[in-house]
Amino acid sequence: MKKCKIVIVFLLLGTIISCQQKKQTDDPEVLKQVLTEYFDGIKTLNKSKLDSLTTKDFILFEDGKIWNNDSLVNFGKQFKSFTGEWKLYNMTTFVDGMSGYIVYEDHGDLVINDTLTLHFNWLESANFKKVDGNWKLAFLHSTTKK
Repeated sequence: MKKCKIVIVFLLLGTIISCQQKKQTDDPEVLKQVLTEYFDGIKTLNKSKLDSLTTKDFILFEDGKIWNNDSLVNFGKQFKSFTGEWKLYNMTTFVDGMSGYIVYEDHGDLVINDTLTLHFNWLESANFKKVDGNWKLAFLHSTTKK
């Protein structure tokens, strides 16, 4: 009987302790950081950086075309010079265990060959997967705002 009481006490203590532990959730800011770093990789056309931030099967839908990191970098490198600045705003983020997304607006200022300046406004969505404990960009969809 004494052993039974001891077991019950330990079970109750374990239950109380587990109830008081806060459920750990992923911070949506981590997804925003991955997305920001991805755009930093585009600025420098750094394929290694882009690959480190994306899943192996990453795809980008942009302007009616399907891109990956290779095609994106190759497109940028065809110009004598390419620079870009992106401002991401009106972000809505959702994280659920192994996946997450961000929907947002994007304003981009691009300069090509030191002379051609382009300004764009996009509506975008980015989907993320957790791979080996790290958040990776899995899919990016970009539509030009009307």
